[in-house]
Amino acid sequence: MEAVQKYSESELVPLLKQRSQQVYSYLYDNYAGALYSTIVGIVSDTELANDVLQEVFIKIWRQIDSYDAGRGRLFTWMLNIARNASIDTIRSKGFQNSRANRELTENVYESAGSVETKTDTIGLRKIVAQLKEEWRVLVELSYFQGYTQDEIAGILQIPLGTVKTRMRSALQQLSKQLKEK
Repeated sequence: MEAVQKYSESELVPLLKQRSQQVYSYLYDNYAGALYSTIVGIVSDTELANDVLQEVFIKIWRQIDSYDAGRGRLFTWMLNIARNASIDTIRSKGFQNSRANRELTENVYESAGSVETKTDTIGLRKIVAQLKEEWRVLVELSYFQGYTQDEIAGILQIPLGTVKTRMRSALQQLSKQLKEK
């Protein structure tokens, strides 16, 4: 039986920059699960999340030369790539169109088997649900779905200034509610 090679982060980076396929396989085997968890938390469609994961590892392969250990850990850098790729995916027109064209029954079946997000385990969604409707919608779109304030203004067809004012009020109210708990 072969001994499994383990690499420290300081050993991984130079070998990845040398394009070592063995080290790249090691990277995939040891980090794909954690990155996938982040991706599926944002994308929520497991098939699409698998596609995003593959894109993330291609980006890591192509962009490894841009990694700077002085700015943070390798895992954090990879996590940012995964997060950004996930957000780019859900913001894409193709994804938006596919979501708009789905039948209601698909959503019902998906949510019936869904796992609670980490925000549910600390009760954040319950606290957000107590907000006024105009604030709750903004918090949901911004923090749980990843939209920018400018995009929210477009989606809700309200002025950007209104979004900013309501978001500030919502966050102040959330802060107040969290301090009371």
